[in-house]
Amino acid sequence: MIFSENILICIGLPLLLTVFLVRDNARRLVVFFLIGMAACLLGAYVSGFIDVAFGYGTEDTAIFISPVVEETMKFLPLLFYALMFAPDDDRLFTAAVGVGAGFASFENVCSMLTIGTESLGFLLIRGLAVGVMHIVSICALALGLVLARHYKISGVSTILGALSVSMLFHGIYNLLASESGIISAIGFCLPLITAVLVFLAYRKLQTE
Repeated sequence: MIFSENILICIGLPLLLTVFLVRDNARRLVVFFLIGMAACLLGAYVSGFIDVAFGYGTEDTAIFISPVVEETMKFLPLLFYALMFAPDDDRLFTAAVGVGAGFASFENVCSMLTIGTESLGFLLIRGLAVGVMHIVSICALALGLVLARHYKISGVSTILGALSVSMLFHGIYNLLASESGIISAIGFCLPLITAVLVFLAYRKLQTE
């Protein structure tokens, strides 16, 4: 059993127990948080396999491969939930937030234990930047599903378009964050700015 699986068990089992103690949106959030952690582990497996099989290297994998794999892994459970259960907009966004938060939390914990911690400031920046980035990207995907439902437009093209945008957004963030100085600072600020825009777009959609 690899180290990441140990982390998943230690974090996931207490959360799994809470599923039987909470109800409605709280239960939904916990369930999708667990799904997000599992998606992160599966995404790491796939990205790691591609890295070894094709010899991309750690940095190239993080910039070109991981965004595609991770956004797909996050989106599949959300798409399954939307198609099979047809939830309302609020429930869909609750599921999206759960998956994004679970994915980001598991990734941050594994990263912290693997490479260590530089300082409290570094942890806060990484927690906010990575956490917001994963949540924003999957909320953008959820917004695409909502737009397809509200405006009766082609679901396939909307889904593929939203998925492509989230992959591009993730790749740009990884590219900027991999540099140093002002470039990485721009990368860390990008998810926060995007989060505000997605929130405003969702509020506007609710008022229409």
